[in-house]
Amino acid sequence: MKIIIIGATGTIGKHVTAALAQDHEIIKAGSKSGDFNVDISSVESIEAFYKQVGKFDSLVCVSGDGHFGPLGSMKEAHFRVGINSKLMGQVNLVLIGQHYINHKGSFTLTSGSLAEDPIILGTNLSAMNGAINGFVRGAAVELENALRINAVAPDVVEESPIYFPYFPRHIPVTMNSVTQAYLRSVLGGQTGQVYKVSNH
Repeated sequence: MKIIIIGATGTIGKHVTAALAQDHEIIKAGSKSGDFNVDISSVESIEAFYKQVGKFDSLVCVSGDGHFGPLGSMKEAHFRVGINSKLMGQVNLVLIGQHYINHKGSFTLTSGSLAEDPIILGTNLSAMNGAINGFVRGAAVELENALRINAVAPDVVEESPIYFPYFPRHIPVTMNSVTQAYLRSVLGGQTGQVYKVSNH
């Protein structure tokens, strides 16, 4: 398969890329690195990216920014960081990508555990993750050409110790378990699923 991975050089992306690259053609994309550059917060950038890449079989997005900070000082501009990048960035990858992807192709988006297990300072990410999960379930009902769509929702991962203090009493998940969830989405047959990766 020809698989696009957006965020291919990131903490999770590099593991997903390594696992899929053994048997598939990988197109690495990112805001500053990869075979192609794409700014997922820009519709124009996404359109230009798909025109360059052409037809493909699967897209995995492990990219998207959100705002991390206290609710008491949060403004609309802070909240829109998550809306424009993590949420609409991934939504637009599907809205535009559905016209470029091959029959029986698949989209795999990334949400996270905060949709259902919020933490202090994580309100924006909780909202974005919940919205992504809802979009995946809704889009799965309507996508044509036998296309599939799923989300992976990992808890804090073992290779991101900088975030451990913000996730008290969370047991970090292994990169292998997270990677397997992405493989399950790309290589399996399910659609409309949110694959949760958590130790509790």
